[in-house]
Amino acid sequence: MPTEHTNRILLAKETALATSPPDSINPASPNPDPTPAEAASRRAVRGHILFCFGVALLLLLAWSLRKEILIIYVAALFAAVLIPVVNRITDWEFRSFRASRPVAIILLIAAVAGVLALFATAGMPPVLRDLRQFSNDLPQRIPIAVARLKHLPLADRIGVDTLAERAETALTASASYLVSALPEWLSHLFDILTAAFLCVYFMLEGGHAYDFFLSLFPLPQRARLDLTLHHANLKISKWLVGQGLLMLILGVSSTIVFGLLHVRYFLLLGFLMGLFNIIPIAGGIFIIIISAGVAALDSWAKMAGVLIFYIVYVNIENAYLIPRIMRSSVNLMGLTVLVALLLGTSLAGIVGALVAVPTAALIAVVLNEYAVQQDKR
Repeated sequence: MPTEHTNRILLAKETALATSPPDSINPASPNPDPTPAEAASRRAVRGHILFCFGVALLLLLAWSLRKEILIIYVAALFAAVLIPVVNRITDWEFRSFRASRPVAIILLIAAVAGVLALFATAGMPPVLRDLRQFSNDLPQRIPIAVARLKHLPLADRIGVDTLAERAETALTASASYLVSALPEWLSHLFDILTAAFLCVYFMLEGGHAYDFFLSLFPLPQRARLDLTLHHANLKISKWLVGQGLLMLILGVSSTIVFGLLHVRYFLLLGFLMGLFNIIPIAGGIFIIIISAGVAALDSWAKMAGVLIFYIVYVNIENAYLIPRIMRSSVNLMGLTVLVALLLGTSLAGIVGALVAVPTAALIAVVLNEYAVQQDKR
């Protein structure tokens, strides 16, 4: 039988256990409820984890749909450039008649289709004829060019015969590629038509999509973003118009000069001179080398005339045309344009090269507004 002293000790222990905190009863018991600050921190961590997971899923989805996203982006970009033209058409008034937006878009499509049809019927057949003749004549003219080059000093050391064989092999491979790639070209034609239809819809309903895009940002930042995007759109439009005008001037002038010099395939070479002028520096150098080489097949004097023309044109373009035509466009460095073209071509081929420079201009305007720290002096 326990004594009275023992009972008192047991009663004291039970009282102490009953009044002690939970952690002192069982050290392995769970932690108490978190404080409001700790609960908010845990919710923030879970939110960041879910956000990163969602971004990863969106990136994976975007990579899977990269072709479709590119088509949508190209359509939206051209729609943004063409909307000011549509607005000008709607502002015109002819005998108290003012065109609505759908009618203005139809008129714009009809004008573009007319220009393309005129070019396809009047401009392309001579160019294609020169291209076929060039492809047929080149294998026979390569030995003539090799014989001319052998008369030059150090011709034996540079291996003229080996270079000629490689050139002929490359020509044959290129012809085979052109034939085998025809189905792929047809798929690109379908993509172009899809982008054209999307462009029309963007011009019709692009304002609603743009307002929805702005609504995703807080109200204090919305006005600044709207002004920045309008500024970028204006710069891109002026750059595209100016670049197209420079391409047209070079193409027409080179066609006329090559024709006066009686250079073979002058229509094809003039067309390529204007087309490759979209690539600054590198495009001009590439096509002038080809043009000079074609002229050299006839005589050194024609080659000298082609080179002299290009040197004179480059000086006129840099001193007179570019300062006046491109004065108000985005001033992108040549290195920026080349890097943009390289990345665009690597990511999306010809379409990527087509939108590379406008995209670089858009990024430059946005960075200049939000990231560049102006030097205050």
